[in-house]
Amino acid sequence: MASVHEYKRLENRFVQKVKNTANTAVNFIGDVFRAIGRFLTRRYTVVFVPHSEKRVYNLHVTVLSICCFLLVVFGILGAFFFYGASYSSTMYAMANKDGRLRDTQASLDQLRDETALLLREARNFESALSGVLSALGIGGNNRLSHNVSGDLSSFLGIRETSQGLVQEVDDIRRLSAYLSEAVEPIMELGALMDSQSALLTEIPSIWPVRNGIGHITMFFGQNIHPIHGQYYIHRGIDIATYRSGDPIVATADGQVVTAEYTYDYGNFIIIRHKHGYYTRYAHMQRFNVQVGQRIQQNEVIGYIGNTGISTGPHLHYEVHIGSDVVDPYRYITIRNSLSRQGR
Repeated sequence: MASVHEYKRLENRFVQKVKNTANTAVNFIGDVFRAIGRFLTRRYTVVFVPHSEKRVYNLHVTVLSICCFLLVVFGILGAFFFYGASYSSTMYAMANKDGRLRDTQASLDQLRDETALLLREARNFESALSGVLSALGIGGNNRLSHNVSGDLSSFLGIRETSQGLVQEVDDIRRLSAYLSEAVEPIMELGALMDSQSALLTEIPSIWPVRNGIGHITMFFGQNIHPIHGQYYIHRGIDIATYRSGDPIVATADGQVVTAEYTYDYGNFIIIRHKHGYYTRYAHMQRFNVQVGQRIQQNEVIGYIGNTGISTGPHLHYEVHIGSDVVDPYRYITIRNSLSRQGR
């Protein structure tokens, strides 16, 4: 029982101390607020004394009103500086954006100029390609020309499209479509050129002296024989460089069928080519091929000489189609004729 009473006494003392502490804190806080209230409500008189003898003005203010006035003033000043700084930052950002906008506009103008140049070149490309395809008779030309007439013919001006895009974007899209359509005809043209190049290596179509040197001293057909002095049919052309030893080349791919010496042709070679063509190279100083050897166009087969019935160092060059003898000069100029047609 004694311990219970002791516990009760301790509990009562603790509760009493808490109450006393709480009362003390409340009284202290009350005193503080009362002191603050007394300070804020303290009245001051501001006297305005004019230099003349007019009435003196008295202004009664409290500390609270002064604090509110200062709070309002500092709030106004803070807002002014804050919005001033924000305004300066906004103006700086706008100036940067305006500079970037000018740069973008300059880039856009340059892009438009480059686009206009591209479209002019596209017209030239269209015209040249259409002409080449028409000349070569490639079937895709009509379809391509139809697409071009609907696309490239409107590459003029700067206007807005129905989708809101500038005209240059729409033009470039249609130019891309046109170039895509042009791929097939160009591939056909490339295939045709490849086949033509292959054909030109199979028929006698180049100058028979290396590096194109020399000139024709006697053409094909009726001529005066340089030794007998009588008219006769010259079955080839004579090419002279006025010296012996210049290399002679095969004018087409083929196979050597004759490589020998006779009293009239001297050292000579006959090469069989595709499509029934044969070529003869006579009066050679010497030849460096043998019968049965496969020869490539522009490969050296011998050297200019003065063997057989000859009045000086030269090459006698003939072209045969089957049993017929034809003018070699017409075949020598084939490549130049094709080049002029291509231009």
